[in-house]
Amino acid sequence: MPYTEAVIHETQRMGNILPLGFPKRACKDITLGGYFIPKGTAMTTNLSSVLTDKNEWETPDIFNPGHFLDEQGQFRKRDAFMPFSAGKRVCLGEQLARMELFLFFTCLFQKFRFSEVEGEELDTEGILGVTLTPRPYKIHAKAR
Repeated sequence: MPYTEAVIHETQRMGNILPLGFPKRACKDITLGGYFIPKGTAMTTNLSSVLTDKNEWETPDIFNPGHFLDEQGQFRKRDAFMPFSAGKRVCLGEQLARMELFLFFTCLFQKFRFSEVEGEELDTEGILGVTLTPRPYKIHAKAR
């Protein structure tokens, strides 16, 4: 199952649905990276900057499950992979979401074979709003 886990993780990395995280406020005056941030300043995380950082990912703009596989083909965790945010403000539903993603993904691919609709090009660029939403598209799902 290492490759399956790698595909799920790479899908999350590339399809980052909440690129800017939720806004927070500084609870005290602080200097961060040489910048002074006064108490009460609204801040947000930019998770996309980490998930597409050229210093962290060999091919940041290409879907590549190999980002999560070691030389022996075993799954490896990456510190730069944080689609659920990090630290004290990490998503409370992360563990449930990971289990659900695995179950949905494996069940769907076990029961169906997916393919593009002939003559239609899949657009992988999302629509950016509060979340990153995929554009509408059609696919064939054929029962196995």
